[in-house]
Amino acid sequence: MSQLKFKRVPGLVITTILVTVLAMNAHAESWVRINQLGYLPQDVKVAVLMNESEGNISSFELVDVFTGKVVYTSTHVRAMGAWGKMQGTWRLDFSDFTRPGCYRIVAGEASSPQFPINTRVYDGTADFVLNYMRQQRCGYNPFQRDSCHVKDGIVRYHPEKEGRHIDVRGGWHDAADLLQYTSTSANAIYQMMLAYEQCPDVFCDRFDSNGLAGSNGIPDIVDEIYWGMQWLDKMNPGPGELYNQIADDRDHIGMKMPKDDPADYGWGPNSSRPVYYVDGKPQQRGKFMNATMGAASTAGKFASDFALGSKILAPYYPDFAQHIADKADAALQVGIDKPGNTQTVSVVSPYIYEEDNWVDDMELGAIEMYRMTGDRSYLTKAVEYGRREPVTPWMGADSARHYQWYPFMNMGHVRVAQMADSNKRLQQEFVRNIKAGIDRTLQRAQQTGNPFLWGVPGIWCSNNLTTAMLTQCILYRQLTGDHSYEEMEAALRDWLLGCNPWGTSMIVELPRGGTYPHAPHSNWVMEGVGMPTGGLVDGPVYATIFNSLKGVNLTQDMTNREGNTFDRFQPGDVVYHDNTHDYSTNEPTMDGTASLTFPLAYYEQLGKLQDSVPTLPSHNIYSHGGIIQGDTTQRQICLVFTAANLADGANTIISTLKRNGIRAAFFFTGEFFDLYPHVVRQLVADGHYVGSHSYGHLLYCPWDNRDSLLVTHNEFVDDMRHSYERLADYGITPQKAPWFIPPYEWYNDKIASWARQLGLQVINYTPGPRTNEDYTWIGIEHETGAKYRTNQWLWEHLMQWEAEHTLNGHLLMIHLGSDDRRPEKFYDLLPDIIHTLQNKGYRFVSLDTLLKS
Repeated sequence: MSQLKFKRVPGLVITTILVTVLAMNAHAESWVRINQLGYLPQDVKVAVLMNESEGNISSFELVDVFTGKVVYTSTHVRAMGAWGKMQGTWRLDFSDFTRPGCYRIVAGEASSPQFPINTRVYDGTADFVLNYMRQQRCGYNPFQRDSCHVKDGIVRYHPEKEGRHIDVRGGWHDAADLLQYTSTSANAIYQMMLAYEQCPDVFCDRFDSNGLAGSNGIPDIVDEIYWGMQWLDKMNPGPGELYNQIADDRDHIGMKMPKDDPADYGWGPNSSRPVYYVDGKPQQRGKFMNATMGAASTAGKFASDFALGSKILAPYYPDFAQHIADKADAALQVGIDKPGNTQTVSVVSPYIYEEDNWVDDMELGAIEMYRMTGDRSYLTKAVEYGRREPVTPWMGADSARHYQWYPFMNMGHVRVAQMADSNKRLQQEFVRNIKAGIDRTLQRAQQTGNPFLWGVPGIWCSNNLTTAMLTQCILYRQLTGDHSYEEMEAALRDWLLGCNPWGTSMIVELPRGGTYPHAPHSNWVMEGVGMPTGGLVDGPVYATIFNSLKGVNLTQDMTNREGNTFDRFQPGDVVYHDNTHDYSTNEPTMDGTASLTFPLAYYEQLGKLQDSVPTLPSHNIYSHGGIIQGDTTQRQICLVFTAANLADGANTIISTLKRNGIRAAFFFTGEFFDLYPHVVRQLVADGHYVGSHSYGHLLYCPWDNRDSLLVTHNEFVDDMRHSYERLADYGITPQKAPWFIPPYEWYNDKIASWARQLGLQVINYTPGPRTNEDYTWIGIEHETGAKYRTNQWLWEHLMQWEAEHTLNGHLLMIHLGSDDRRPEKFYDLLPDIIHTLQNKGYRFVSLDTLLKS
């Protein structure tokens, strides 16, 4: 785990932002915090420098990683003063620098990690966080490939059905525990629907409806929405009958796997769990009763989800969409009949979700009913509810109880403002309400002197609040065109991705090559079965909260997980620890993760707009972070050729491609560029793609342990830098050749992440046809254990694979040269391969066409 320290970079051989620091203490250390994913070219781009001693900063420079040249100088430096243990902090603004590339920030003798600027930095991130949603599934769990909690549940608090069984299987577990709540699940569903409604074309289809690998013709986020909505439908089995919660804190008996849940609610271990009816009255809270005053906070969530869900799901599940549409009004009516909030239940301890507000839920429910039906009476109701809570109360406040004001941002205000365009006064009223919440949060950041412009209170799930405010900033800007809050919006976004005091992303394994929670509080981690990939952890809390909690500690007893308590960087008022035992700051949450889908999808869409690329869903197939196949519905093939030091097939291949008017892709090592410059020049002149196959042909990871590494991050970066120095001799830049095939065609997720941080994308041949085995020779089995493949074997296997699977979207790989001990050369069959496959209806396309089609 890197700590983003500044260090001297001799000769500026890597891209840097050099910051002039005067009067710095030679013994103090400094750190620069950045968005580890990188930045879109037109983004607000601000890094934060923290220094253990006082100093004065007057300027900084941006230097290119691949060329070592200074490309930008600026005096846009804002001193933020002392903060926590840091005697000096500064905001370094390089927003007006828009050139794509890979850069690094350096201050005096110190240096930040490299980061990319390009239009692709957010690509795939919204889909990435869905990994955690699938992992949290209850009922059938694709991560375990088994079912859990199949006897849910036994009714509690219903006046007529007490003790009866109803089928409420499905949904998601809330966090590391296995409880399920309507409040958080309904909000998660709504946030994912917002993401898909606003940015439908950024989501891919790589998983089926059960969460298993394999497409089903439905975007994965819609699969997840449908999964949650089916459960929500079960939690409302009849008109007026709403349920708010499955299980309770009797679950909290230690970490366990869902399918083997030993919790006993009175019906035996791993058996039925209670499901709590919403009666609008106080229910149990440990030794006391909770502060439930009505049913509206839950009813409004049902109504808004059913109404919007009927639109989102109609193209895929029309009958179910109509079914939930028919239920939406009855759900809203429960809230009208029983105004007030519903809180959750606990049996052992006093810890619950203490939701106090409810008019926001009813506002959203009513406005979604208006959007669905066009009945203006619903708009009237929405406005009445919305006027009762103009600003979500946590915004600008120093504290709040756990989930006291939930959801953390009011989508009802946004929807009313969107739907009131014919009534400008009404629209302006609700826009002012949205703006007021942003203003209060910004003012709190300014009043507390936070150099990261983080105005969120340090309460439980502060990252969820951060995500909510980020979403509010984006939607406000979309509504009004007002860019006044873009810097705070960028700061909130970047906070979640590493520009924070601890220098860590708050999303597990995003980016895999950066600093992220390695020891999250998770049952998967505790049981040693995996990571909660894509999960958003709780985030920092006030030190007073952390010190008051029961059972939380910083013991480092997970031998397979290296956490970080970040002692040096704790600001004092709030704390964050990457530790499996800190459930207050490092536990991923389902609703917070789902809420990330909109901002991440929005920024991916924004990148495509900045790139002037039509926003189309990507149909590329990935393995270990690398693209291994294009769109499987298109009869397109891209020929790819790799070479380390052999080029005996160059003349045959080049002439064949020219005769057939085909543009292919070639990937070479540094040695190849030295040995065969004339071949490279010919390929460039003919318009082929020429990219990197690394410089030194390093083996990145062992053949028998792909998840480990044989190279360090610095070795990888240095090797790629040398590779692109060779490419530069032919006018090829990283921007012109961002795709590269790793040496030996062997890599892992971390290598792919390191590549993305350089602005590059790993690709590889499509497995199956096995034409890549044309490197083998007679006797190879005695040296390497591999089998010799004759031309006839390679041809027959290629044709058999095509007949059984098609070659749609394939990256079909052949080596540019092979060992002299191979008596026949497979590239000699290239003309026959081309003609045979063309006769079968395939088109040979360029790499750019295949991957961007």
